[in-house]
Amino acid sequence: MNILSIQSHVAYGHVGNASAVFPMQRLGVEVWPIHTVQFSNHTGYGAWKGRVFDGPAIEELVEGIAERGVLGRCDGVLSGYMGSADIGSAILSAVAQVRAANPGALYCCDPVIGDVGRGVFVRPGIPEFMRDQAVPAADVITPNQFELEYLSGRATPTLAAAKEAVAAIQLTGPRVVLVTSLHTDETPEDAIDLLAGEGDRFWRVRTPKLSISVNGAGDAIAALFFVHYARTRSAATALGEAAASVYGLMKRTEEAGSREILTVAAQDEFVNPSRRFPVEEV
Repeated sequence: MNILSIQSHVAYGHVGNASAVFPMQRLGVEVWPIHTVQFSNHTGYGAWKGRVFDGPAIEELVEGIAERGVLGRCDGVLSGYMGSADIGSAILSAVAQVRAANPGALYCCDPVIGDVGRGVFVRPGIPEFMRDQAVPAADVITPNQFELEYLSGRATPTLAAAKEAVAAIQLTGPRVVLVTSLHTDETPEDAIDLLAGEGDRFWRVRTPKLSISVNGAGDAIAALFFVHYARTRSAATALGEAAASVYGLMKRTEEAGSREILTVAAQDEFVNPSRRFPVEEV
């Protein structure tokens, strides 16, 4: 399997492609990474060095890959944080080129917009671009609860409301929706839910809530879920595998007291998770 992953990248730590590429490779996937930014570290530190690339730079790299005659072997495109609308347009152009070469290729969009408690943290225009252009073009999307509510225009205080929000988004284009970090009035205080919808069916995995907050976990779970879905075409299977792997990754990180997720040290969790959780149809 070959995946074109177009995301941000950091030299130190694990967010964006630095979080997504290695887990996919550990699962035996050939990854073609294109970086939308190249930073020394993630911006959560408050200071960083590096630069943001523009849309034409992304298009140039995709053109170079196309000239190798390999886009027909690309099984999917994965995108995450988009620093500007022109980068988003370049990503959608890449998706179109891949689909033209391989009509069976999938597009997974992690619609990075904001988060509960933080609100919107991307540049002006990006939320609307995600809602109106990127998400409708995607086969699979992986929003958190805040992004689910923004994209659907619905509050999600209950599981039923979250399912209705997923169904509303599915009407705009994506068949498969993974909701990460979901907390409704049915979720115990010491737990966190993940919800996947495919067609008109829904599945939930509930994992213990860990006492850490680190960057990059969403990038990892989007990549893992996408690979497992692309291989199995089962949202339920992909949900169970991705949830188990990311819980193991985060648990190892918590035990080490690390500010960065231990993507390399916990790599066995990607192929053989130490703990699995029931996948419940809801």
